[in-house]
Amino acid sequence: MSVLEVLTYPDKFLREPTKAVENIDGRIQKLIDDMAETMYDAPGAGLAAIQVGFDKSIIIFDSLPGETKKSLQVLLNPEILESNGEIISENEGCLSVPDFTSDVKRSASVLVEAIDREGSPWQIEAQGYLAIVLQHEIDHLNGILFIDRISSLKRELYKSRIKKKLREK
Repeated sequence: MSVLEVLTYPDKFLREPTKAVENIDGRIQKLIDDMAETMYDAPGAGLAAIQVGFDKSIIIFDSLPGETKKSLQVLLNPEILESNGEIISENEGCLSVPDFTSDVKRSASVLVEAIDREGSPWQIEAQGYLAIVLQHEIDHLNGILFIDRISSLKRELYKSRIKKKLREK
């Protein structure tokens, strides 16, 4: 296993929609393992394959974040089937949007359908924090960053700050 490089905004690859996983082979299994090592090393609550340069519909997350025991979950080709209610994700952040957090409106609960890393169908009904993580990571698979879900003023301030940093390099 190895730690992969996490792409960061404004990398255009992050805006690309991903392709469905059609064959769960050794390459996909290795990618999942490398993604897990990358997520835990960062540390992050979740990670989408697009964030590490692979245009596959794969997300991983830990359902027990911050605990000493790890509970890695892997979803291939996840889709949100239902979403209900509204919640504010306070100080949401992202490994691909470094040094920035913001409050984001999200659905309070979601029903997600996917397949696991063995190819078995899976549904997960999530509320609160887990629902936020799932929405955030599935957004990545559609080329959406959490900064797309905040006010245009906050988004433009962040973009300006990043452009300035890039000019200074």
